Amino acid sequence: MGRLTRDPDLRYSTGERQMAIARYTLAVDRRGRSRSADGTEQTADFINCVAFDKAGEFAEKYFHQGMRVLVSGRLQTGSYTNKDGQKVYTTDVIVDDQEFADSKNSGEGGTGYSRPAPAQAATDGFMNIPDGVEDEGLPFN
Repeated sequence: MGRLTRDPDLRYSTGERQMAIARYTLAVDRRGRSRSADGTEQTADFINCVAFDKAGEFAEKYFHQGMRVLVSGRLQTGSYTNKDGQKVYTTDVIVDDQEFADSKNSGEGGTGYSRPAPAQAATDGFMNIPDGVEDEGLPFN
């Protein structure tokens, strides 16, 4: 759980099937404080997140800088050679689930979003959509 450092960046892949790819960074507060090599105190880590397809489009539409969100997913590491010929190592969270961590009226940041009430299970195995949730706000068709 952390706060978005900037609005998500949405791009589409090329090829036979275009896929939405949203990238965003979360500033995650550390529980204990540690000192970096230069003696300054680091109080947050910056976690790069990548969301694909509908999750990526949802992030781009509803997530904004400063908003507190909760994500879960898997870590993926990689590397590339930059234009200076140096090898750069990357670590990203590939997002499986993402949700708002605060309600609209929580008083933290006043970012103008809300989290709907949890859906209740119906007898047919599907979840009921809570009253007051508009169809266009759902992250699927």
